[in-house]
Amino acid sequence: MNSLSASNGIGMTSARTRERLVQKLREQGIRNPAVLEQIRNVPRHLFVDEALATRAYENTALPIGLGQTISQPFIVARMTEALFEDAEPRKVLEIGTGCGYQTAVLAPLVKFLYSVERIKALQDRAKQVLSSLNLRNIYFRHGDGFRGWAGHAPYDAIICAAAPTEVPMALLKQLSPGGRLIIPIGPEGRQELIRITRRVDARGEEFVTQRLGLVAFVPLVQGVR
Repeated sequence: MNSLSASNGIGMTSARTRERLVQKLREQGIRNPAVLEQIRNVPRHLFVDEALATRAYENTALPIGLGQTISQPFIVARMTEALFEDAEPRKVLEIGTGCGYQTAVLAPLVKFLYSVERIKALQDRAKQVLSSLNLRNIYFRHGDGFRGWAGHAPYDAIICAAAPTEVPMALLKQLSPGGRLIIPIGPEGRQELIRITRRVDARGEEFVTQRLGLVAFVPLVQGVR
């Protein structure tokens, strides 16, 4: 695993402010100590515009430009925790690099992290911040998230940071046996976070779905720009 050396910051980005955020997440049910430690350590203020830095450790989504948002810390923590329930994924595919915040939380917890983003300007910005944090196990692709990244499949886990109306079949095919996909599904305003586990035995394979709660994400859009 990588180590993440984060700036302590001052004022609204201080260690005390971060600790308040971690406590809120505990109160909302996040239990995984490694995930909480990552929320504490990752300097979220580096992933938002300077004008929003004082709000970086609020438990809320914030705009990052280009019609996208940085996810609410609770949602990032919940999705990451769901990956690690009863499993230790080493090789993970992330759909939607975005600003790179989810990437930074997840990277130190896994061996290999492959991240796909359809908006090149957004990914280029994220790569700069993630490089400054000395995270060296992340591999980037500018591409269509609906297609995943077949060249490095199969994956122990796939995490999707945007919501399609139906599960992309390509992502299911890129899961290893026992692998799980964490993804929000549904139209805007009626999305549900689900975990799909691929189970394979002598009788064949099946995909088992578990419901994790209601969420609000930007839509997963096909194509690149």
